[in-house]
This record gives sequence, C-alpha cells and structure tokens, in this order.
Amino acid sequence: MKSRWSDADAKSLIQSYQTQGINEDIAMRTYTTRILGSEPRLVLHGGGNTSVKTNVIDALGDTYQVLCVKGSGWDMGVIEPAGLPAVQLAPLAALADLDDLSDEGLVASQRRMLIDPYAPNPSIEAVLHAIVPHKHVDHTHADAIISLTNQPDGAAIIRDLFPDTTIIPYVMPGFILSKVCREHLLKDLNSKHMILMNHGIFTYHDDPRQSYDDMIAMVDKAEQRLERGPAHPFPGIKLPSAPPALAEVAPIIRGALAREGEKEGKPDRWVLDHRADAQVMAFVNGDALGDYATRGNAAPDHSIRIKRFGVVLPAPDANDLDSFKTDVHNAIADYATAYTDYFDRNNVRSGGGFVMLDPTPRVVYVPGTGLFGVGKTAKDAAICADIAEATVNVITKAEAIGSFVALPEEDLFDIEYWSLEQAKLAKVTERPLFRQIAIVTGAASGLGREVARTLAAEGAAVALFDIDETALQDAATEIGGLPVRCDVTDEAAVKAAVSQVVETYGGVDILISNAGAAFQGALLDVSQETFEKAFDLNFWGHHFMAKACVEVMQTQGSGGALVFNVSKQALNPGPDFGPYGTSKSALMALMRQYALEHGATGITANAVNADRIRSNLLSDEFIQARAKARGVTPHAYMRGNLLGREVTAQDVAEAFLHLVKATKTSGAVLTVDGGNVAAMVR
Repeated sequence: MKSRWSDADAKSLIQSYQTQGINEDIAMRTYTTRILGSEPRLVLHGGGNTSVKTNVIDALGDTYQVLCVKGSGWDMGVIEPAGLPAVQLAPLAALADLDDLSDEGLVASQRRMLIDPYAPNPSIEAVLHAIVPHKHVDHTHADAIISLTNQPDGAAIIRDLFPDTTIIPYVMPGFILSKVCREHLLKDLNSKHMILMNHGIFTYHDDPRQSYDDMIAMVDKAEQRLERGPAHPFPGIKLPSAPPALAEVAPIIRGALAREGEKEGKPDRWVLDHRADAQVMAFVNGDALGDYATRGNAAPDHSIRIKRFGVVLPAPDANDLDSFKTDVHNAIADYATAYTDYFDRNNVRSGGGFVMLDPTPRVVYVPGTGLFGVGKTAKDAAICADIAEATVNVITKAEAIGSFVALPEEDLFDIEYWSLEQAKLAKVTERPLFRQIAIVTGAASGLGREVARTLAAEGAAVALFDIDETALQDAATEIGGLPVRCDVTDEAAVKAAVSQVVETYGGVDILISNAGAAFQGALLDVSQETFEKAFDLNFWGHHFMAKACVEVMQTQGSGGALVFNVSKQALNPGPDFGPYGTSKSALMALMRQYALEHGATGITANAVNADRIRSNLLSDEFIQARAKARGVTPHAYMRGNLLGREVTAQDVAEAFLHLVKATKTSGAVLTVDGGNVAAMVR
C-alpha cells in the first residue's frame, strides 16, 4: 500500500475551497477523504467514513464546535465539503451515555444536531467518531485487515502484528458499536488506532497527515504479512477442453436469472458485469470453490449489495451447452430456495416482521469463465462485481495464510435486513427499462441519438452502434452508453459487435434498428450499384442486426423487442426515390416476418413510420430545397400535415419507446407524421 499524499495537491485544494468560504480543517478533511476513497483496497462504494472536529459559523452568525463527518450517500473518492455535514459535537458525543437507542432514534437525534437542516444524514458511526479524542478520524474496510481478522485466530494475528492497537470484537455498526468502542477507549487512553474484527480499521490523530500515514502504514504491514502465503492457494480443477466464448455463456446465465424471477409471465431481467483477471480465474477454477465461495462475505456491509454469498455454477463445455443451461437453471433455483430458507429461519429469530428481498444472487461464479456481478442497472452490476472482486481478494489472501472464516449468518442477515438499509431500498423507484439492455443503430446523431437518449433516460443499458467513430464517442459520452463502431452491412462485423454488447452487459433485450439512408433515383435511371447499396443498408443491415439479436434473445428465453425504422417511404413512396422506397418496403415485410416467426418466444417485432424529421438526412439545406420545389416556406413544409404541426425527433423517439414497452403488440406499424393520408396504414 503506497501513500497518495501530495503537499502540493493538498495546498491547492485548500486554497481553492478557502476562496469559497470553506475553512481549512474541512478543506483538508475533503482532501484526505478523497485520497483514502480513491484506493479500492481501502474503500468500496460507500464503505468507510472520515471526520474532523472543528468550529463553524451558522447562518445566524453563531459559532459551534462540530464534528464534520461523511454523510450518507457520498462517495469518499469524489467527496465535496457538502458531503461532510456538521453536527454539534458535545450533544452528539453525549449520546454514548444513553443506555439504549434504536437505529431510527440515533438517525433522528443526529439530524436534530445538524447545523444545516438540509444536509445529508451523518454516518451511522458519527457517535463513534465524536467520542474518539482526536481531531481527525479515518475509517476504512481495508481488504488486508479483513483477510487477517477473518481467521480462526484472527485476534491473535492482529495482536502479534499490531501490539499497540486497540482490538474491538465484532459488533454491528450503530449505537452499540459506539458504546463498545467507548469502553475500550476509556481503558486505553493512549490508543492510537482501533481494529474492528471482521469490520475494518480506525486511525486517528490531531495531525491529518499522521492519521492518514498511520492508515497506509498499517494496511501496508498487513499486506506484507499476507504476502508470506502463495498468490494462488487453490488447487485447480480440470476444465473442459472446449471452453465456450463469454458471449455464449452470459445469455444462458442471464436467461436463468430472468426465468427464476419471473412474475406473472413477465421476466425479471438483470444486467451482468463480467470479471476475469488472474486472481479471479484462480479463484473460480479452484476445486473447493463451492466451499470457500459460500462461507460468507468478507465484510458484513457487503451483504447489503451482494447478499450473504453468490451462486457457484459448473464449468461450461462448448460441446454441451444444453446441459450447462439445465445446470444453471437448477443452480439458480436451488439458490433461491436456500435463500428463502435462510430468510425464514432468521426472520423468526429476529421476531418476524421483515419482508423478504428478492432471492436472486448478485454474484455468479463460473469455472473457466470468471465471475459476474448482477444488478438492475449496468452501474449496479459493476458495483456488485467490484465487491465480488474484493471478496475474491480477501478470501484468497486469507486462505493463503490460514483459513477464511466469515461471520455467522445471523450477523450477515442483521446487516442485510438492517432497518436503515431497508428504508433506503423502499425509496428506490425502478424506471420502466431498468434491467433491460438495448442496441440502437445509427445512434451517433439525429433520430438514433435521440432514441438512445430516451431509452437511457428510462433506465436501459444502451449500446450505441454507428460507423462514425468520432460522433459515436461523443454521443456515448453524453448519454452514458457503450460505443460500438459497426458497419451494419457487414454480417461478420454485426455478429462481433453484438457479441461485444453481450460480453459487456450479459445479453440483449431491445433492438432499435434505425440506421438507413435515402438513396435517390428513378427506377430506369438508377445504377445497379446504388440499388445494391440501398438494399445493403436499408434491408440487409436490419436483417443482420435482427438475426444476431434474436439469436441472443432465444438463448436467454426471456423475450425481447425489435423495432425498425421503416419511414413513410414503405407506405407512401416518392418520385425519384425508388431505391429508398423499395428497400424500406422490403424492410416492412422483414419486420412482419420476424413477428410471425418469433412471436411464440415472446419476441415482438414492430416498426415506426415517421416523416419529415430534422436530421442528417433532412438537413436545413434539403428542407429549403424541397420547400422551394413545392412553392412553400420551410416553416410550412415542415408542417405540411393534417395537424399542421412539425414532428420532432423526440416525438419519434417516444413512438419507439412505446413499441419497446408494448409487450402485447407485434407486427404493427406506428405512424408519426402529423397526419399524412397517403402514408396511412390500410
């Protein structure tokens, strides 16, 4: 573990915040919190916390001695001063004198002590920070420390390695932990740091640099202790001689997860995030994977994200994927049954009253393939994968020097079903396309970009396909999607591009087949080359995309949606647009054929018929030329429909979105043109 401290960076940040009226203590605390939070071996996704004791002036000009402590919902790696809410120090510390206080009571009490009533909730460990008699307090869930504490003789190992540390037996975070730590601190008035068994480490000092340096030095010493063991302590299994590609494995897993969680015929889809570095592969290929991967989490707070442990699958064989698919479905069904039993017995133990969370595993271990994080969104899946990688690291290092021992299931249940976390979950509202993975072609600009933006806003994980790499990167950055450069007229390129999406997110649920171009020319005059280009892009490109996506959807077995952009040319062809109109008419027939052949597997196929949408095709210059040819103004030309209203890209994007959600509509053409009698579906 190396120090990230930089005097120049600290000074620069402090000076920057001082110009905003932030005092030096809080500015320094922001800096040190960030360099701690930027190290994933110390802090992951909301774990850990920091604090500083200082003076602040409220809106009325009154001065208070406060504890500025990390607030709920803030990531230490990117924290701002607003993420360190100020709590009145004396009354906060006095809470430790109470005999009993519920978690809800603790949160309410801490909120009443906030200087700013609109600030985020202070950390549930704020009282613990308040009673530590030092200005700066740092707390992390360092992997190396947990690898040492989670041993049968963990306390002895810690005592031998850190003879001057204060050791705290495991207690669930919150009020009771604060009281237990207070008892130990009163016995050891010269305490320099605390190690909480199965939990993490606290360092503290009046000098922020010293508190940080102590954290780094202790974790580094723990890492060196762990390096005495082998890097890969697990004897490996013999893997199948023909391992399948990741793009073949992921949809099978994703389909099994969806079918297990199906509600009233609606699949409960999930997004996947794959990891397969050397340490992960040594872990999943171990012959005792089913044992050490299911003993329990490395740290109790991980249960909130990834449950008590993940599901272990057999090694897939490319020569017998049908058997693997059966095994996956059985393993996930067994996991759900075991999780239900785990909930029932611990719910009874806890006095009842809890509502069971979904029994879907959040981590999947696959020999020969790696591990998958499972989430409702790509971000959630990545968080679960990050925590799973940390778990692999902790267990690997622990097994290398001894034996990994997790907390009892009762303790892990109490964290997973912690009332404070349950309250947070109850406030989360899923957007309509959470859990779904979408591909949009022609997504770098115009209508495609607007559709991609709309799907992402509705919660989908979106892959943007386009041939213009520069515009594609710009669109993906803006929308937050996966950029995939792809020439849809090249079938091999399409297959590779769809595989890239499957490898990234786990599968495909939605295809918006939008890429196209308006090839012009009269039938007797247009060249064969132009005709072929029109059909390559406006017909074959759509078929190649649909074919590749449907193959994935069929493997998943959880349905899907194909939506094609047929434009008004399929119904109302224009003069001198023969290649465009005929290729789009063929595309409409293609859509109906997909609806006919794949409806039985829950895959819908529909089309949007739009007209006169400002885009790269319908540029300002083109609009002016068409308006002049018709003897009208550009304004009148764009509103030349029954409603007299211009149709926008957003209007069309909403039509695509409607058809994506329309699970009981297939083979339909939805017109978005303001009313054009000639283009009405008869």
